[in-house]
Amino acid sequence: MILDILQDTTQVASLEDIKFYNLSLIDYRDFGKLFFRLLFNTGVLFVLINLIYGKGGRREFTFTYYALGTAIFLMCFLLEDVKLELGFALGLFAVFGILKYRTDPIPIREMTYLFVVIGIAVLNALANKKVSVAELVLTNAAIVFCVFLLEKFLIKSEGHIDIIYEKIENVKSENKDVLMADLEKRTGLKIKRFDFVRIDFLKDIAILRVYYDKTAHLESKTDNTENTSVESDK
Repeated sequence: MILDILQDTTQVASLEDIKFYNLSLIDYRDFGKLFFRLLFNTGVLFVLINLIYGKGGRREFTFTYYALGTAIFLMCFLLEDVKLELGFALGLFAVFGILKYRTDPIPIREMTYLFVVIGIAVLNALANKKVSVAELVLTNAAIVFCVFLLEKFLIKSEGHIDIIYEKIENVKSENKDVLMADLEKRTGLKIKRFDFVRIDFLKDIAILRVYYDKTAHLESKTDNTENTSVESDK
């Protein structure tokens, strides 16, 4: 009887052989591959989004980058066997290039991060057997390092706001310095430059797009917070 039980257990199908609506219950090899790739892709996104993009207080697109990066990775990975690899990848860039999230205009730098996130997700998902782990790591590291160098040395953190300005006499080109000084005094921001969005001579107002140094603004806010806390302690 014991021998019969042992024989019956050896005939029981493994989890890989169990089918559910023509789908395998689990494939350990593919599952391990998915888990490793997903973990690696999430780690790269964390470095890019949190440590590079988020440095300086930018957080408004963090959710978008993580959600898109993860969703596109999983979609491309699960469709890896469909022979649409290059066309599918380029199609993603084309779709997001056309849409550009038109409900909320995105600055050029944030759009660049969006395309980098899409590229990393597609790259990590569609890398085939011809690509070694070392090559995959080096490629991701090169992209992240390139973005880091651009952020660190070529592009400073910059924000912008639109201001309705009523002193129309300062709009003249010869009063540019007066206008800059007035804007800095009123806003308390370190203004780098400004553009005219619209000038309305009927109402004697001008709409200005003011670009300021975000890093200096955040540092000043931090200093004010520290000074306030010290005074409260006293």
